[in-house]
This record gives sequence, C-alpha cells and structure tokens, in this order.
Amino acid sequence: MNSELIVEVKPKEVSIAILEDKNLVELHKEARNISFSVGDIYLGKVKKLMPGLNAAFVDVGYEKDAFLHYLDLSPQFQSTNKFMKQLLSDRKRPLSLPKFSLLPESDKNGSIAEILKVGQEVVVQIAKEPISTKGPRLSAELSFAGRFLVLIPFTDKVSVSQKIKSAEERSRLKQLIQSIKPKNFGVIVRTVAEEKRVAELDNELKVLVKEFEDSITRIQKSKKTPSLIFEETGRTVGIIRDIFNPSFQSIYIDDKDVYNEVLNYVTLISPSSAPIVKFYSEDEPIFDHFAITKQIKSSFGKTVSFKGGAYLIIEHTEALHVIDVNSGNRSRVSSGQEENAIDVNLLAANEISRQLRLRDLGGIIIVDFIDMASPEHRQQLFDRMRDNMANDRARHNILPLSKFGLLQITRQRVRPELSITTSEECPTCHGKGEIQPSLLFTDVLENKIEYMVETLHIKQFSMHVHPYIAAYINKGVISLKTQWKLKYGMGIKIIPNQNLAYLEYQFFDKDRNEIDLKEEKDLK
Repeated sequence: MNSELIVEVKPKEVSIAILEDKNLVELHKEARNISFSVGDIYLGKVKKLMPGLNAAFVDVGYEKDAFLHYLDLSPQFQSTNKFMKQLLSDRKRPLSLPKFSLLPESDKNGSIAEILKVGQEVVVQIAKEPISTKGPRLSAELSFAGRFLVLIPFTDKVSVSQKIKSAEERSRLKQLIQSIKPKNFGVIVRTVAEEKRVAELDNELKVLVKEFEDSITRIQKSKKTPSLIFEETGRTVGIIRDIFNPSFQSIYIDDKDVYNEVLNYVTLISPSSAPIVKFYSEDEPIFDHFAITKQIKSSFGKTVSFKGGAYLIIEHTEALHVIDVNSGNRSRVSSGQEENAIDVNLLAANEISRQLRLRDLGGIIIVDFIDMASPEHRQQLFDRMRDNMANDRARHNILPLSKFGLLQITRQRVRPELSITTSEECPTCHGKGEIQPSLLFTDVLENKIEYMVETLHIKQFSMHVHPYIAAYINKGVISLKTQWKLKYGMGIKIIPNQNLAYLEYQFFDKDRNEIDLKEEKDLK
C-alpha cells in the first residue's frame, strides 16, 4: 500500500491529509492559534469538587473548567502531589525525581474529596480536547510520548506493547529498558520499538527525560495559575510520530518552516527516510495537485455517494452517529434481492470504515445496513467491516449485526469530529441573490489587475480563480492572459484553484500572502 502525507499550511490553519493508494483516508485541520492539544500539560487550580461524581473541575485556562475524575488521578498521584508541593515551596532549588522517595499507591476506591481541595494547584494533562459543550477531559497520570517509548514519571513499571507477539523480543525489550531507565520513571514500549537497537531506544529515552526535566523547570518558573507547562509536539510532527512506517512513500509540505520542522524530526528518528520529506513549491495549490480538494468536496456532507449509485446518509446527535445504507438506483437485474443487498452492503462497509477515519467520528456509531436473510452473508459483512477497520489507529469495538440488521460500533473519541461544509455561498452577492453579469467578470478581474499594478505598485502576483475561469482566460493563441501580461507586465500568474466558487477570486503576492481586493459589489 502506497501511503502519502500531504500538508497544506495557511495563515490561520494547517490541513494534513493522509492518502492510501491516492485515496483520502484521514484529514486533520488544526487552527494555528489553537489553545489545546491532547498531551499538553498544565499547572491548574481546582475550582470545584463534585463528590457525587467523585470528580473535580479544574481551571486550566479554558472558558469551561476541565473535568478530572478520581480514576484519572493515577495510582501515583500522592507521589506526584508531594513532588509538586516541594517544587512550589522552594522555586530556586532543583528537585531530582530519581532521588525522590515515592509514596504508596492510592486506593482505587477512594474519594476525590480526600485527595483534592478547592484552590489546590495540580499538574494535569489534556486527555480529550473540548467537545461540543464539554470542557477538556484531564488526567493526572503524566506521560511523554516518543516514537518508540512513552515515559511515565513517578512509577518504576515497564510495559511492552501486546502487539509484539514474540515472547523472546518482549523479554529483550523489557530487560533492556529496565537496565537503562532512571529510577522512578516508568516506560511503555511501543510496537514500533520491535527489533530496535539499544542506542536508538536510549537516545529517545534521554530526550523524553529531558522533556520532563524541562517541564519541572517551567513549573518552578511559573508566575500564574493556570499556565502551560509542556506543549505536545506540533500536530504535523505528532501525526508522523504516530503513523510513520516503512510503507510511507512521501511527505509533501508547502511551507518552508513546517517542512524544516518535519525534516529535522524524520532525520532524527529515521535518517534513511529523510529523502521522502519534500518541499512543494509549485503555484498550483497542493491539495488541488494531489486531487484532495475534490475528494473532500465529495466525501463530506449528509449524503455520501459511492460505487454504482448507492449512497450513505450520515446523521449526528449529541449521543451517537447514525449511518443509513441505501442502494439508490443500483441493482443487478440478474441477481435476486439477497445478492444485491450483500453486494451493496460490502461496498458500503468499505466506505463507512473510510468515513469513520476521515471524519474522526467517535463515541457510539449505529449502521443500518440493507436487510439480509442469510446468516453467512451477515457474517461476511461483519468480517469485512472488522478487516477494514484493522488499520484504524483509534481504539474501537465492533459488535455482530443484530437481528434488526444494525451494526454497533464504539470508537475512541479524543477530539471533536471533523465537520466540513461542502455547500458554497455565492462569493459575489454574499447570499443576497443579486450578482453582476457574469459576462463582465473578466472585466472586473482586469480592473483588479490594473489597480494592483498602477495603484498598489505590485508587479509580481498570482490570481487564483475557478478552474473554468482559468481555462477561459488561457484559451486561444492570444489569450486574455497574454494580453494582460503585455499590458501590465510579465509578473502576472493565473492559478486554477478548486476551492474557489465560480465567480470567486483571490490575489497573492510573490511571498504567497493574500491581498484582499474583494468588494461586495464590484459593479454598480
């Protein structure tokens, strides 16, 4: 399978697309001014105790207080709490965790009121980002994730991923980590650590311990509560860390800074793979070049069509997601209803597994497949769905079809689902219902070009327009593009952009910064 990662960087947003055999399977959009990310560590303050829920609400700087349950305090919370109190009581004296005496583990059936009090400062980590009306979900069991290892302070336990099947390899990794890790640090060995040399694991362990020590320094230097203590690595680097494998063929990035950040990380973890990180410098938008824009527009929305005229209806509620499978106008005349049903259902299973990853749907998902009488067909459909989701990185559980033909899935929800509106508001009338004559649109564009050159004195720029408009401008031996270049200078570039509506346009300078020339009415 050919896997590619495409990164589009815009001033306000970073979009990350994962392609498998040219098909879009995951899409991540991250605002560049985002406040929270899973894995970030904060020094927060307890605002309210809820004995009935055995939980507390903690202020970590979000508009809604974050939720911390007693079971998320971790068995080592007493040790963590004592360590933090010593840190905050003497902010100038460094404190070494390997020399610290750990306290006994907390009682699993204890009460949160016995551990925390209102106003107390606690160090917590974001376990789930704010979703819908809920604030962030917290954990007091701190962890620092690397590619091969996860470091857990305040414990000495070493665990090895269950996905490593070889008992000999599991024993080797466990003994190896126990021999090199500092005291009072626990480690989880990830699946990708299989067959890795001691030097690679030791280097990453030292990096993770350094991250913990730097966090301790920030706690001592913090002047206010809440404050950010440790920021998880950039989203792009984080995804690469989690999914990077030898099947990756290429990573394309259209921003020089992000490109350098990713290149440095890949060079660190896998020097031989550094050549797959490539800087995309073409004028055509990167998502258009890799046919991602078209897939986004066809894959989001309430109705999703797939092979042969069949389609899905995807509905969302606060509690669950519902997917209805419809055969539409798809039917095979030579086959009966049962054969047609299994055929459509198997194709739907392929698309549904893709949609779950693409939209990052989490929680409870109910799928209403077309009814089938044959137990063999029902088992075949269940097996197909289970096989399709084997590559899903999110934890999930699939139950066999019920007697009503419903398939129930639970899938880990860590972030809000990705929702993209595929309908387009008219860029000319802004929803008012009146637009300028489209025949005069090229005159409007020329007026804008003239204004850029004559008034703003910008000689080199690119004009992004809908592909149909770009084709019209470029047609003919002496095209409009040629006429404009002869009249206003050779620094004009016409770029087709699939993200734009029919009569929409954008201007960018030579450094790819947008120049806002849009007006609600260009012609009187």
